[in-house]
Amino acid sequence: MNTTVTGEMAPGNCTTVTGFIFRGITDNSKLQNIVFVFFFAVYFCTLVGNVGMILLIRVDSQLHSSMYFFLSHLSLLDVVYSSVIAPKAMVSSLVKSKDISFPGCVVQFFLFSFCANNELCLLAVMAYDRFMAICKPLLYNVIMSKRVCFQLVAGSYLCACVNATVHTCTVFSLSFGHSNILDHFFCDIRPLQEISCSNFRINKLVHFTFAAIETIGTILIILISYIYIIFAILRIRSTAGRHKAFSTCASHLTAVSILYGTLIFTYLRPSSGSSVDWEKMVAVFYTLVIPMLNPLIYSLRNKEVKDALRRTICQKIISHCM
Repeated sequence: MNTTVTGEMAPGNCTTVTGFIFRGITDNSKLQNIVFVFFFAVYFCTLVGNVGMILLIRVDSQLHSSMYFFLSHLSLLDVVYSSVIAPKAMVSSLVKSKDISFPGCVVQFFLFSFCANNELCLLAVMAYDRFMAICKPLLYNVIMSKRVCFQLVAGSYLCACVNATVHTCTVFSLSFGHSNILDHFFCDIRPLQEISCSNFRINKLVHFTFAAIETIGTILIILISYIYIIFAILRIRSTAGRHKAFSTCASHLTAVSILYGTLIFTYLRPSSGSSVDWEKMVAVFYTLVIPMLNPLIYSLRNKEVKDALRRTICQKIISHCM
C-alpha cells in the first residue's frame, strides 16, 4: 500500500503529511461490497427523504410556518452532512486506493463538524419554537416572526461555524508523521489525534470543552423548554388537546434522543479501551443512519406532514389525469 507521506522532516521528528489513507469499515474484500451496497442504499434514502421534505415544505402553503422552516434547514443539513461522508466512503469501499489529500481531509472535517454542530443548535431552536407555540399560543405568530426565524437560523449557522473552525484549527495544528493511516472511514477527531506525533493533551481539552459547552448548552435549552411544555400540557383539560399538544413535540423529542445519545456516547465519554470497530459502527449510525431517519421521524409521526404529502400526491395525480 502506497502512502502519501513525504520524507521532509518537520519539527518534533515528524514527517510532513500530504494526505491520509482510510482503513475503512473492514479489510475483508468480500464485506466491502456489502458495505458499498449498504452505504449506497442509506445515502439514496437520505437524499430522497430529505430533499422530498424540503420540496414538500416549499410547495405546501399549510407548512409555511416557523416549525417547518426550521425543519427544512434540518433536512438541508442532513443532505450536506451525509454527502460529506457517504460518497467518499462508498468509493473507498470499492477501490484499492483509499487515500484523501490533506486539504480534502481538512474540508471534510470542517463540513462534518459544521453540520453536526449546526444540527445541535437547530434542535435547540426547534425546542424553543415548540415552547412558544404551546406555552404562549396567542403571542406565537408575533414573537416567531419571519425575521426572528431567520435570525435564529443565522445564529445557529454562526455558532456552528465558530465551533467547526475551532475544532478544525485545533486538530490540524497537530503534527502528523508516525503514520498517515486513519483507522476510520472519514476524517474524525479521535483517529487524527491517534496518528499525531504531537502532544495533544491541550488539543483534547479544547475539543472536549467546546463540545461540552455546545452539547450541554443546547441540552439545557431543550430541557428547560420541555419542562415548561410539560406543565403547560398538564394544564390542558381535554384529553384531545393534550394529545394534540404532545404529538407536535413527539417527533422532535425522538430526533433529539437519538442524536444526542449517540454524540454523547461517542465524544463526551472519557477515552477508554473500547473497540475501534464498535466506534466505527456508532459513527455510521450518526453520520449516515440518523440523517436518513430524520425525515421518516418527522413524516410518520406528524399528521400535518402526512396530510401535506397526500394533498401534493393527489394534486399531481389530478393534474396528470387532466
